[in-house]
Amino acid sequence: MNSRSHYEVVILGAGLSGLAAGVRLAHFGKKVCIFERHNAPGGLNSFYSINGRKFDVGLHAVTNYVPQGVRGTALSRVLRQLRIDRSELDLCEQRQSRITFGKSQPVTLNFNNQFAFFESEVAKHFPLEVDGLKRLVERIKATDYSPQAPVLSARAVIKEFIHDPLLEDMLLCVPLFYGSAQEGDMSYSQFAMLFQASILEGLARPFDGIRPLIKVLLDKYRAGGGERRMKCGVKRIKVNAGKVSVLILDSEEEITADVVLSSIGALETTALIDNQSNADSNLQSSPHVTEGRISFAETISVYKGEPLELGFGQDTALFFNDSDRLDYSAPKTQIDTRCGVVCIPNNFIFGADRKMPEGIVKITCLANYSLWTNLSDEKYKADKEAWYMQMQRSALKYYPSANEYQLKGSLIQSDMFTPKTVKRFTGHLNGAIYGSPTKNISGTTAISNLYLCGTDQGFLGIIGAMLSGVTMANTHILTKGGVEA
Repeated sequence: MNSRSHYEVVILGAGLSGLAAGVRLAHFGKKVCIFERHNAPGGLNSFYSINGRKFDVGLHAVTNYVPQGVRGTALSRVLRQLRIDRSELDLCEQRQSRITFGKSQPVTLNFNNQFAFFESEVAKHFPLEVDGLKRLVERIKATDYSPQAPVLSARAVIKEFIHDPLLEDMLLCVPLFYGSAQEGDMSYSQFAMLFQASILEGLARPFDGIRPLIKVLLDKYRAGGGERRMKCGVKRIKVNAGKVSVLILDSEEEITADVVLSSIGALETTALIDNQSNADSNLQSSPHVTEGRISFAETISVYKGEPLELGFGQDTALFFNDSDRLDYSAPKTQIDTRCGVVCIPNNFIFGADRKMPEGIVKITCLANYSLWTNLSDEKYKADKEAWYMQMQRSALKYYPSANEYQLKGSLIQSDMFTPKTVKRFTGHLNGAIYGSPTKNISGTTAISNLYLCGTDQGFLGIIGAMLSGVTMANTHILTKGGVEA
C-alpha cells in the first residue's frame, strides 16, 4: 500500500482542536495527517491579509489565563500535554473589561483577571445578590463535565442563586458571546466552563495575535512527524460494517485510516457520509443533532493612533446591551446592533517597551445567515458598507469621548465579515460560529472508528478547543493504543 494512502489517524480540519490533536498524536509516534480544505490553518481562529496587513479572525482574547506557576488549570494542562513552554505563547493580560447593560440608566460591571474585583463590582451595583454570586461560583467550581452529567439550562441554574434578571443577563453575556450555539440560553456545563475561563480565570492575548499560537502548534506537529495537506478537503466518507472504510478527497484520491477524528462539526461530518439513509451513517442518534443559528458579523477598523488617544479608553473588551433583556438569538434583520462586543487588541498589558504599530478596534454583533447568503455581489457590498456604519455608531454610544468624524480622519483601513464569510471559510451550516446546540462531550459516534473534537464536542474557547483535541486524542486513540495519556 502506498505510504501516503493509509494513516493510523486522519484528522478533518486544521482548526485549533485538529492541530492540537495532531500534535498530541504525533508526539507518540502516530502516523497522522490533517486534511484542510482551505489554505490557512486555524479554522475559526485564523488570519488573512489585505494590502499587506494581517487581520486576526475570531481571536478577541485567549481565555483561561492564569499567572505563571498556577497548576491544575485548563491552560496548564494544554501546555503540558502539547509540550509547549508558556513563554512560546507570549501571553499578555487584559487591562480591564466591562459589561454595560441598560438603555436609560446603564449599569456597568467592570472585570479583570482578579475575580475579587468583579465580585466587588457586583456588590456595588447588586448588593443583595453578592451571597448568591458566591454560592453560584462554588457551584461552578464543582461542575461535573463528564458525558454522564445531566444537561441543565444555564438560566435555570443561575436563577437558583441570582434573583435580579438584569444581573442574570449580565452574568450570562460573556459566556453566551464567547461560546453558545443555543439561542437565549446555553447548557449549564458550557456556561460554567466559559464563566470559569473568562471571569474566574481571565483574558490574555499573544502580542502578535493568533499567528504565533498557530505557528507553535504547526512547529510541534511537524517536529513530531505529522503530515498536513492544505487545500485538500475530504469530499466523501464511505462506511462499511459500522466503520469508516475509505475517505475520498476533493481530487478523488482515496485515503484509508484506522481512526478518523473530525473537527468540522457533527452535521457537517454526517453530510460527507455515503448512503446517509443507512443507520450506520448516523453520527449521533440521541440526542438529535440540530443545526445552529447563531452567527455574527464583525467589523475591523485600523486607525493611525492608539484607540486610547481616539477616545476608546483603556477597556480591553466591552460587552454591551441597550435593551431591557438580552436577546441572544438570530436577528430578524441582517444584523442586531442592540447588543454585541467591542474588542480593542491594543488594550492588553504588553509591557513598557512594546506597543502595537496601529490602533485596532473590532465590533461584533449577532447576524442572520439567511439574509446575507443570496444577495448579489453589488447588494452584498452595499449592505456591508451600510451595516459597518451602523455597527460603529451603535458601539460609539458607549465611548462618549470618541468622535465619529475624528475616527474617519484617522481610519487607515477597514474590513468586515458576515455569516456568509463564516460559511465559506469554515463550512459550518448557517455560518453558525459555534456549530450545533447539541454537543457530544464523549466525542463518540455510531461509527466505531469515527470521533468528534472541537466545536460540536463541546469544549469551548481557544484553550478549550485545544483541550478538546488533546482529550479526544488521549481518550479514543492513545489510551486504546496502550499509551498512558
